[in-house]
This record gives sequence, structure tokens and C-alpha cells, in this order.
Amino acid sequence: MRYSKPLNIFYAEPDSDRWIKFDRYPRRLIRYLVRGRQRPGGVMMVALNLMLGLDKIGIPYRLNNYRYIKNHPEEIACIIGKPHLIDQKQWRNPIIFGAGVYSHPVDYPNLFEKHPNIQRLLVPGPWMKKMCEPFYGNKVEAWPVGISMEDWAPFNNIKDTDFLIYDKINIARKAHTGDVLETILKVFNRHDLSYLYIKYGQYTHAELKQKLSRVNAVVFLSENETQGLAYQQMLATNTPVLAWDRGGYWQDPNYYPHRVKYQPVSSVPYWDERCGLKFTGAGDFEDVLGRFKSDLGRFCPRDFIRENLTLEICAQKYLDLYQQVQKELDTE
Repeated sequence: MRYSKPLNIFYAEPDSDRWIKFDRYPRRLIRYLVRGRQRPGGVMMVALNLMLGLDKIGIPYRLNNYRYIKNHPEEIACIIGKPHLIDQKQWRNPIIFGAGVYSHPVDYPNLFEKHPNIQRLLVPGPWMKKMCEPFYGNKVEAWPVGISMEDWAPFNNIKDTDFLIYDKINIARKAHTGDVLETILKVFNRHDLSYLYIKYGQYTHAELKQKLSRVNAVVFLSENETQGLAYQQMLATNTPVLAWDRGGYWQDPNYYPHRVKYQPVSSVPYWDERCGLKFTGAGDFEDVLGRFKSDLGRFCPRDFIRENLTLEICAQKYLDLYQQVQKELDTE
């Protein structure tokens, strides 16, 4: 039987006062005038794509209806992102929190003591789930948001470039740029391979699509990804990916090594052999590149996204989690 009761979804970006009370409002207007309309970030995309997926599978929802949820404390509140939403309100409802949360439980070690009505904490991917389990136990679930197969469709034009280099080397840029990125450029030049370049945080979706439409494959460079929406969007266009997956410790400088030492991480947490190949660093890049080029015609990454990460599939997985929590509450 199709579930028809509306879900109660809550999402808002953190936007606190900085210098004086209520200065967030003029600062918000100034940002709009200077930068234009805000581009959706990762957490905002979680909320937007979840709702798009629910639309596709015919599940109704309310967005940010605080009056309704206050008057119905027995209903589940689906709070998508960041602790400010659970901390700023007096929630009497059972809560599903995430997947846009914080980076590590050390940021909120008393989460379940302060908010015992949280029934599930959703995180974007499997290695983050394992990282959180020692702190939060079986209340942690990995849930990825879906990718739009319509927005990220294959390109039917003739390709004129071998590779797109997608550069998201941030955490230890000086160390890795001189090692991984320079090695890649030298190998490309030695083998007369053409490439385009795009830097994380400095492009629009239109620019990414335009460059993807010209290339046969992508070299994806990132220390780690909790979900990895960008590379999954690329896969959805049926563009194979050669991914730098160094593994090892999570090396976010805000945590490592003085606060958190966790391993292993991955830059492509959702992946199988249809997506492409992975290399670990400068040492094995050229060898893996040779195999990647030889196998380029056999990869079918869009099939992987179609079977695992569409808007519909991920929305259904969210609904399944929701119904599981509701069943547990009904039996208490």
C-alpha cells in the first residue's frame, strides 16, 4: 500500500547575527546584491533533491511548517541539516536528523542526551557511518540523496578532448598539488593527452556540463567525499571516472590528528566496476591510466547511478527509514 501521509520536512541554512542583533538580514540582502542568487550547496541539494524524489514517487510533504508540527507532537520531524535547527526550537516530536549534519561527533558528543527524541541520525555515506557508530551506535544510518537523471543526461555530441580534471584538492593542497596534480599533468603531456580543468567551488553547473560534453572521461581529485554529488553527477552523464582514492586517514585539519584519527576514508564511497578505475596516488597513476584508456569503452557509469542513486530510489530509501522509525514508535 502506498504511503500517503505527508512528511514534515525542515531545512534552513545557518545564518546568525555577526556584529549586532538582527544584522543577518541586511547582510543577507547585501550578499544577494553582490553575489546574486545563492547557488545550492551540498546540504541545500540534499533537501531539494529529496523533495524532487518524493515528488517523483508521489509522496506528499510539508516544508518548514513549524505551526503544524508544533500542534502535532506525535508526528515525525524530518530535519535535514545542521544542528541550529534542532537547537533553536523546542522539539517535542520524534526526529529524523540529517543527512546534512556536522563533520564528526566530537562537534556534538551529547547530541542524544540533549535531544533524546532523535530516532535516527542520517549521514551521507558508509565510511562516515562507520566513523560515527562508536559514538552513536545503531541510531546512525547511511543515506545518500539522489541524482537527477534528467538534469545529468549523456551528451550526444562529438568529443574533442580526452579528459576533464576535476580538482577538489583542499585539505593539504601544497603537499598533494606538487605530487598528484603535477604528476598527472606531466603524464598527460608525455602521452599527448588533451584536458580541460575545473576547480571545486569556482564553477556553475552549466560550466561543468559544457566541459563534460567535450571530454571522454574525468580525472576526479578529492581527498575524501562523504557522498560525492559532483562525481555522481558526472557518472550520470555516462562519463567514466578515473578517481584518486588515496584511502588512509580522514585528514581534515580541523580534526586531524589532534582531535580525530579515523581511517579508512574514500573519495568515491558509492562505486562499482562500471564507474571507472581508481588510483591511490602519483606512484600508480600512469599504470592505472593505461588500463583505464584500454577499458574506456566497457564502462557504463550511468547504469550504476540508474540502479543505485536516482532521485526515486533515494527518496524511497528515505521513506523506508521513515516508516521503520514510525513502526518502532507505534510498538513502544
